[in-house]
Amino acid sequence: MCVGVLLALTACSGANGGYDATPDESPSPTATPAPSPSPSGDATDSPTGATGSTGTEGDGSTAAPAFPANTDPDVAEPSAGAALTVTDLRVGRHDGFDRVVYELGGTGTPGWRVEYVPEAIDDGSGNVFEIAGDGTLQVMISGSGYPTDTGVPEYSGPNPLRVAETDEVEEVALRGVFEGYTQSFIGTDDSDNPFRVYALTNPTRVVVEVRDDD
Repeated sequence: MCVGVLLALTACSGANGGYDATPDESPSPTATPAPSPSPSGDATDSPTGATGSTGTEGDGSTAAPAFPANTDPDVAEPSAGAALTVTDLRVGRHDGFDRVVYELGGTGTPGWRVEYVPEAIDDGSGNVFEIAGDGTLQVMISGSGYPTDTGVPEYSGPNPLRVAETDEVEEVALRGVFEGYTQSFIGTDDSDNPFRVYALTNPTRVVVEVRDDD
């Protein structure tokens, strides 16, 4: 599974605030499975702290969907006219899983397509991005926009964001925004561990959780 209710697990980092990829790359989503549920969990406040932090205790939901029995793509549609920018990125270890949180600012509800891919390839350019881990979980957040369009400052913390205390997530990288999508990769310890995705609100967040099957 330029750096869920509604969670974020996005925006650009690098030259224009942090992304390494050039903004002329377009995502190429494939199949369109049924949208994932958006739980109305009881988490409404995100933890304070530095951008690119490892505290995600306030980012979970008791109404989160169950972990699936497979690793099929997880897909949800954004609201009409959504224009969101990733403003923060957090990673944390929890009982039985690792959590990645993409916090977003702007308007509307984000959508996503999350799936394991053979390797991290930047959309458009086709360049391979080296990310730590034996598995590569691609996160495409739809309903995204550039900071100049959303009026929200983009994530400017560590990119990739590497963590030492997690079991399944090795690092997280934000790569680029184009045509309404933010591309991100999560490097995982394995390529077959189930993951779940959901959204949270107040603030808007996309949450990706990777189960520890060891």
